[in-house]
Amino acid sequence: MRDEIVRAITSDGLVQAAAVTGRDIVERARNIHTTLPVATAALGRALMAASLMGDALKAADGSLTLQIKGGGPLGTVLAVSDSSGNVRGYVQNPHVELMEIEPGKLDVGTAVGDTGTLTVIKDLNLKEPYVGSIGMFTGEIADDIAMYFVESEQIPTACALGVLLDTDQSVTSAGGYLIQLLPGADLDMIEKIEAGVRRVGAVSRALERGLDAAGLLKEVLSDFELEILDSHPVEYRCYCSRQRVERALISMGRDEMAAMLAEQGEADLTCQFCDEVYHFTKQELEALLAAM
Repeated sequence: MRDEIVRAITSDGLVQAAAVTGRDIVERARNIHTTLPVATAALGRALMAASLMGDALKAADGSLTLQIKGGGPLGTVLAVSDSSGNVRGYVQNPHVELMEIEPGKLDVGTAVGDTGTLTVIKDLNLKEPYVGSIGMFTGEIADDIAMYFVESEQIPTACALGVLLDTDQSVTSAGGYLIQLLPGADLDMIEKIEAGVRRVGAVSRALERGLDAAGLLKEVLSDFELEILDSHPVEYRCYCSRQRVERALISMGRDEMAAMLAEQGEADLTCQFCDEVYHFTKQELEALLAAM
């Protein structure tokens, strides 16, 4: 099953929905950051949510950052999406030991925490990015995403996210969906959506039994006539480059760069998203310093 996003709307125009499958995305993140299971599950859920939200941006070159600081042992969980749903991310403490609610069921909520904040930053290439933030509710991420839409954007939303791991800790399935009510929707529609959510159950298990992104939406919204609007592949994509790292060095300022040059003589900078290492020799650092 390929990693993809599918967007749809009901024939009456009152419910919009999107679903993502991202097994390869989350597996690549796991390999890059060597995450242990509970970190893999939390980061995977954040990546799936950011992909869905970023793909909905109107700006062609926009980006969306989902920052979760729940106060749990995982620390910050961060995911960034471009406007096509391609994502990258990291978790601050990827090697948190196994945390389970019961055997076989990871305790993501406790690992993430529910005492901090969830922040969404939308960069639409305007003068200032849009920043919305709410207090965490459960740490399960999907519940908190749904509450973010209700509190910050006043959009009634159902969100489900899931990551399923094999016994060797590799990712078996990953994905999620967002279902949102548009103006004019009534209580009967809410009840039908809630019934569909209950009927399908856990996203990761639904994907494991063979559903793709479109199939996931069709099952959850089986009580509606659904029109598929668009589908396209997504991937784990980092935009780091040597030029960007040079700009980051320059942004340190002359004094800090000069101190680093005096103390270390050279520098190795690692991208936090893909672990690519950029090496700068003494001569290269001196040239950057001279050009500032």
